Amino acid sequence: MARRTKKAGSAARLGPRYGVRVRYRIKSIDANLRRRYTCPRCQHKSVKRYKTGLWRCSHCEYVFAAGAYTPNIRVDIKNIRGE
Repeated sequence: MARRTKKAGSAARLGPRYGVRVRYRIKSIDANLRRRYTCPRCQHKSVKRYKTGLWRCSHCEYVFAAGAYTPNIRVDIKNIRGE
């Protein structure tokens, strides 16, 4: 019997439910969630998610708060001020 999770990846846990677009979106979110990012303090590529919204560098043990799925927070100052 052939393997069936090559295309589905981590979204294979959902089976045939929720539709293809949602499953592909979940697959890309999971891939970005589990990859390593660059540390803002030591610039090593060793930051992984510690808990929801908390990220930790395994090189310098720096823990910081950021986004739930990626540690990159982009804030548009004009939208905050109402301009």
